[in-house]
Amino acid sequence: MSSNSITEKEGSKDNYYVQTVAMDSPPPPTQMQPLQRTFGNPAPLGMMAYGTVFLCSSILTLASKSVGSPSLVMVFATFYGGISQTLVGMWEMYLGNTFSATVFTTYGGFNLSYGALYLPQIGLAAAYTVDGVIGQEFYNAIGIYLAIWDLITFVFLLGALRTTLPIIATLGFTVCALTCLSINSFTGNPHFATAGGALGIIASFGAYYGALSLFWTQQTTFSFIRLPLLIAAPSNV
Repeated sequence: MSSNSITEKEGSKDNYYVQTVAMDSPPPPTQMQPLQRTFGNPAPLGMMAYGTVFLCSSILTLASKSVGSPSLVMVFATFYGGISQTLVGMWEMYLGNTFSATVFTTYGGFNLSYGALYLPQIGLAAAYTVDGVIGQEFYNAIGIYLAIWDLITFVFLLGALRTTLPIIATLGFTVCALTCLSINSFTGNPHFATAGGALGIIASFGAYYGALSLFWTQQTTFSFIRLPLLIAAPSNV
C-alpha cells in the first residue's frame, strides 16, 4: 500500500484512521486573496478647477476698467482648469462615472479653448483686427462661442437634476452667466457684463461648496467644518 493511502489501524480502545503524505509531494494550493484597492474621488479637483477659472473670469469681467486686459484668466483656464478637468474626466471614465467624465472633460476643453482666445500665437483676435482696432465681428464671434457653451451647460443642467443642490446651482448660475455674457458680446451693453460677472461668482462658490463637501471628510478635518452634500432628489424617483 502506498504512503498516500488511508490506513486503518487497531488501537487499544477504538479504531482510527491516519492519512500519511509523502514528504516529496508538492504543498496543497492556497487560495489567493483578492487585492483590495481604494480609489480617490477626483470630482473635488474638477470642481475646484471649475470654480477657480470662473471666479477669476468673473472678477476680471467686473473689474475690467481697472484691470484692462483679461489675459490673466489664460493662466487659470489653461494650466489649471483645462489640464486638471481633462485629467479628472479621464479618471471619472475609468471609475465608471459617465456623466462626470463627460462634464469634466468637456469643461476641460472649454477652459483650454477659452485660454486660447487670448493667446497671441493663435491669432484669433488678430484675424478681426483692422488698423490696430478689433472690430465688432470679433465680439460677435465671442458671443456665438459663449452661446454654444451656454447651450452645452443647459444640457448638463438637465442631466444633473437628481445629483446634489450645489451642482445644480453651479450649472444653473453658469447658464445665466453665460447668457448675459453672450448678450453683452453682441450688444456691448455693460449691464449684461456686470450681471454675468456677478452670476459667475455665485456659480463659482457653488462649485467650491460641492468640492469642499466631498473632501472635507472625517479623515481630514473636524465635524463642525464639514459640509453636507445636500442631495437634490432621492434615488427612487
